[in-house]
Amino acid sequence: MFLAVALGLTPIVAQAQQQIPLWPKGAPGFESRRDIPEQAAEYWAKSINNPSITVYLPPKDMATGAALIVLPGGGHRLLVIHPEGTDVAKVMNPMGVAIFVLKYRLFREEGSPYTIDHARQDATRAVRYVRAHAAEFGVDPARIGLMGFSGGGEVVDLEVYQDTSKDPHVDAIDTVSARPDFQVLIYPGPLGVPETIPGDAPPAFILAADDDECCSAPAVELLTKFRAAKVPVEFHLFQSGGHAFNMGFRTDKAAIKVWPDRLSDWMSDNGWLAKRP
Repeated sequence: MFLAVALGLTPIVAQAQQQIPLWPKGAPGFESRRDIPEQAAEYWAKSINNPSITVYLPPKDMATGAALIVLPGGGHRLLVIHPEGTDVAKVMNPMGVAIFVLKYRLFREEGSPYTIDHARQDATRAVRYVRAHAAEFGVDPARIGLMGFSGGGEVVDLEVYQDTSKDPHVDAIDTVSARPDFQVLIYPGPLGVPETIPGDAPPAFILAADDDECCSAPAVELLTKFRAAKVPVEFHLFQSGGHAFNMGFRTDKAAIKVWPDRLSDWMSDNGWLAKRP
């Protein structure tokens, strides 16, 4: 919680208010799997058969109305749920940002019946759900961002750029806009990188380390495409840090330790952290 200390704020321990299933009867087409229990250990979760969001709200007197729906990485075999989920809330809640950690379906987990498009559907539904319930969460429906780490970044790309017209329609939430207002891609993987970035794409914050053999190249490729489309983008490529440095809590790299400050600056510069009535 270095940001809270640096800003002179009282540190906040992120506590989940609730875990909310995304669909009332389970994921469409897989309702019979909704009661299969999740598996979890110290830092990860898997066997996600009833996709959900876990809600971390800042104190009401600190809330700005900004929200991030967070997709942990894990190579689509598991979710790095605490370092790339709970830890995001530890950093962002003190800045007044509501955090919704998405547990999405994993297509590479052994025995999985899912495809990566099911993960994309989970992200799409999460944006719609948070926007539809913005008032009760204290969230501004025009300041909802998608944030993805590694494989989660791939799902963010798919959510932003893939067509949703053939997605299942189960209730009124599926009529709500699924377009995030901004996107945060932390060492995103190569899946989902579009051929071109459309001119109306949400502004992006992209960050990776140059020595990341997996995911520095997709980040640079995205930067080039954002610039070609003249869509606002902020890009940070650190000299070193490797892959999966999470929120910087577990690294000896000075620059990596404080990378969330760059995200805070970007969100502030764009007005997403300004309190509004």
